[in-house]
Amino acid sequence: MNVIPKFALIGLVAGAALVSAPVFAQSAVPGHPRVNEVNGRLDNQQNRIDQGVANGTMTQKQAARDETHDANIARRESADEARHGGHLTKAEQNRLNRSENRNSRHIYRQKH
Repeated sequence: MNVIPKFALIGLVAGAALVSAPVFAQSAVPGHPRVNEVNGRLDNQQNRIDQGVANGTMTQKQAARDETHDANIARRESADEARHGGHLTKAEQNRLNRSENRNSRHIYRQKH
């Protein structure tokens, strides 16, 4: 029976944490206005979705769809930031904003 020694497993986990830490730190650039604007809009849309589910104007299925779209936007934002050292270009911000506008309209229509 192959059993990985406990210390080897702990070493693998610690090594993975050290390697992935710079990736997570790279996307956290406080004060970059384009990143902050996109993240603020995503947070606002999540609050609107939560509010719609709480007051019964949206179903869980509708909320899940909208959250999936927001997660896709956040994933694209992270990829864009990784390419530019934690920043977004104006074109990337515009593209993300168009996606957010589309999802925002869909949230509004579902709630009204």
